[in-house]
Amino acid sequence: MQSSKNIDEVVSHFKCDADVSSYKPYGSGHINDTFFLKNVSFGGSDYLLQRINHRIFTNVERLTENMRRVTEHLKSKMKEYGNGDPLKEVMTLIPTDSGQFFYKDSVGDYWRMFYFLSDTKSYDVVETEKQAYEGGKAFGKFQAMLSDIPAGEMFEVIPDFHNIQKRLQHLDEAVANNAGGRVASVGAELEIVAKYASSMQYFQQPEQVATLPKRVIHNDTKFNNVLLNSNDEAQCVIDLETVMDGYVAYDFGDAIRTIVNTTTEDEVDLSKIQLNLSLFNAYVQGYLKEASRFLTDAEVNSLMKGALLLPYMQAVRFLTDHINGDKYFKIKFEGHNLQRAKAQFQLVKILDANAAAMQETILKEMNSLQHSAY
Repeated sequence: MQSSKNIDEVVSHFKCDADVSSYKPYGSGHINDTFFLKNVSFGGSDYLLQRINHRIFTNVERLTENMRRVTEHLKSKMKEYGNGDPLKEVMTLIPTDSGQFFYKDSVGDYWRMFYFLSDTKSYDVVETEKQAYEGGKAFGKFQAMLSDIPAGEMFEVIPDFHNIQKRLQHLDEAVANNAGGRVASVGAELEIVAKYASSMQYFQQPEQVATLPKRVIHNDTKFNNVLLNSNDEAQCVIDLETVMDGYVAYDFGDAIRTIVNTTTEDEVDLSKIQLNLSLFNAYVQGYLKEASRFLTDAEVNSLMKGALLLPYMQAVRFLTDHINGDKYFKIKFEGHNLQRAKAQFQLVKILDANAAAMQETILKEMNSLQHSAY
């Protein structure tokens, strides 16, 4: 918990009317620390204050410029087409007294502030087809509105973020170093890694590199990064710090990873991990309703590859962090990262068994949308 003196120092440098005494932790993110603050002005918007993990996001200035550019682009698109409310449907960064959109405090921590979007909610576990459909619409619309930003113009916040070859290399290094003394206890998990390693390198194959366009994508589309309104309708996509170039299938895959799983991403009872295919179908319908207008055939054909890759990659990342001694992700107990890895590997197995049928669902929905357009 931050001291009130530290929070007071930070808040004083943002152009806001925040009540410092009201601050309290907010959300369940793995990386950054987020706090909610009330507005002292009656009827004014409340705030979210976020301490940026600069050990992971090492270039806060360039990261912030990405976020500023993306949020301004989204708001401009909404105004241009009359398609939404920019103040409610896009995160708004609050400037500091120096005009920047981040502040470095006296102990070297970096902070940013947003307006809090009231009367919204997020879900760690999807409960209804409507929620899945709305999540699909939200991420599809997000990608569509950013699809005219040329590749190569965004700062690469985390190099090779979704490059599975690099993730496997990091795992190999972790195993070799064995910093946490845990390698001997994860033999079964390392066997699963090896079993799927070759097939998971689809996006590094020369043919795919040549045909799949790089686009500006979210790169962290777990379902709780969509805010829904009181009617469970999508309102805003949040957590924009990893927005940079990538393949659309990465976003599709991470969303599916957190939507179709019938339990949490760290479920200890692996028998509870099953696929909710009705939620998958609903997400696909919502996503393609928005994204079909810009997707190429090659991208549509790659979507299920992303759905297989992302839980596998997340499992590799959790396993790597476990072996390294839990240096990256926040954990709630010793062995938490290993438990997460086991759950994600189980999800990979089930997705692999159903991948052909799920891809057929995607193609049928895409075909239906294309025919209805004529």
